[in-house]
Amino acid sequence: MAKRKQRTGAVQPQPLKTQKRMRRAKPICSCSSPRFTSSGPAFTCYEQDVWTEIAKFLDGKSLVMIAATCRWFHELVMEGCIWRYLCLRDLQVPAPRHPAAFDWKKLYISSFNGSHSYMFRQPEKHIDWMRIGAFFLESSSVLITERLSTPLKLPKEESVQQMLESCGSCVLNDAKPGIWIADLQLVRCPVCELNTCDGTMQTLDARHIELFLSEGYQDGSWEYELIGIQDVKKHVEGASGAIFDVKHLNDTSTSAVFNLNSWVGKANDWQPKAVITMHAVAVNTNLQKNEGLQVKHHVMRAGAGGEVVSIRISQQLL
Repeated sequence: MAKRKQRTGAVQPQPLKTQKRMRRAKPICSCSSPRFTSSGPAFTCYEQDVWTEIAKFLDGKSLVMIAATCRWFHELVMEGCIWRYLCLRDLQVPAPRHPAAFDWKKLYISSFNGSHSYMFRQPEKHIDWMRIGAFFLESSSVLITERLSTPLKLPKEESVQQMLESCGSCVLNDAKPGIWIADLQLVRCPVCELNTCDGTMQTLDARHIELFLSEGYQDGSWEYELIGIQDVKKHVEGASGAIFDVKHLNDTSTSAVFNLNSWVGKANDWQPKAVITMHAVAVNTNLQKNEGLQVKHHVMRAGAGGEVVSIRISQQLL
């Protein structure tokens, strides 16, 4: 038989070729910082100052998570200037005049880790608490009072006890200036040792921001001392307490404390209320019919004759 002639120009089928996967010249690597790389993909178009500014928009928890990603971020996030900024921003207070005695990261942690003074002193007496906020003492003179009526006058008596007996207020001239943190504490009766006692005490508890990190506080050598006590032997509408920076007593922001209708609640509202301004803090709890109130004032000093680093105003029904 004659062979068929193949058509000219026909495309002949070609055997399939195995396609090889392209290999990268270099393996994929994680981003590296400009501090450790000379040629620059990734971070080289950024400066360390840029990342410092970005970090200031984050909270403490987010910063810790970033610090865990690599050594470069860890070194960046641990810089004191970032934690100083976060601390002042979240506490909403101005920067203190004098340098802090402790690392700002530690100050931030002690301010926002949920700790309060009764965790370290008489925890068995503690019932509940509420963080009020932070205020700023620019001067060393503070007015402590259990009365929120105006006009508020500075007492002139010689001793703290005499001041309290005459007008329910006293002035301390040796408080430590700087950032103070205020809490409202509810504790059991300090006299009765029985946990079944129904008696409770309301306490405005204010402390300097550095207190919990101080060695004297941690080892127990700094203790609270009673500086005055007052018995109000008649019906009291509310249990109130306030701390003012004397230098800013007449400031417009401080006047908000005396606008009771704006924050103390209605007469039948028994929940504790608090207000805080740049240079003052106050609390109030409306009371039902009662026979009076006992008010105690305690302070803690930074050692014998030292500055006042904590103030407590406690109230208990008679």
